[in-house]
Amino acid sequence: MARELFEVKCPCCQASLKIDGDLRAVISHEEHVKPPVIEDLTAAVAKLKGEAGRRDEVFRKSFETEKNQGNVLNRKFDELLKQAKENPEFGKKPREFDLD
Repeated sequence: MARELFEVKCPCCQASLKIDGDLRAVISHEEHVKPPVIEDLTAAVAKLKGEAGRRDEVFRKSFETEKNQGNVLNRKFDELLKQAKENPEFGKKPREFDLD
């Protein structure tokens, strides 16, 4: 009296699970065979050499952003201060006990 197992693929790790419906249990599983991380060593080396320029570019952009960050924060502060002076209730949230 062999029970029929049904096969399900795990959406997370792509493993193959064989499940018994009557028992509601995993009977067996097979792990997904992953492809090798680096298939061609020369292509990987060429990619790493090209990344030096990209790292420099990302660093330059990050440096410029950080250099301007102080100006951006000052501008935001000035704008919020102006709004607070125009409207004294600006930014105040009602407290729960004030609603009674």
